[in-house]
Amino acid sequence: MGRMAFEEHTSISRRFLSWCAEAWSAAAEAEEIAMLDEATIRQISKDCAIAPDDLLQLVKAGPHSADEMIEMMRALNIDQSDVAVLHPALYREMQLTCSKCRSKSRCRHDLEAEVADREFVGYCGNATNLNTMRADPELLQG
Repeated sequence: MGRMAFEEHTSISRRFLSWCAEAWSAAAEAEEIAMLDEATIRQISKDCAIAPDDLLQLVKAGPHSADEMIEMMRALNIDQSDVAVLHPALYREMQLTCSKCRSKSRCRHDLEAEVADREFVGYCGNATNLNTMRADPELLQG
């Protein structure tokens, strides 16, 4: 195996192992939370200002389940930090919507192809909120 092929193989192997580790960790966390008693789950969900079922779903989805939302905000020139601070409940709702999304592969493709800012309305569950934010100069970057 040539050096370039070996390095590419090693890179893919490392990414796969990293992905497996993250998936295993998320599954372990979901299992731990699922084993908590109902009162504790209710308290944690209250502290996070989300429904108990949503909390369990977010944990099962993993820590990066709403990364596309942040990337979409960036593509739309929306300052996600300002949204998180100024509209925390809406931000959490949007994270939950993103984590449940069934169009992630299309979203990632459009983000990579740099066409998401034109195409997201057709599939994004957060499209209405994102368009509202794009119209608010206070929430735009720069």
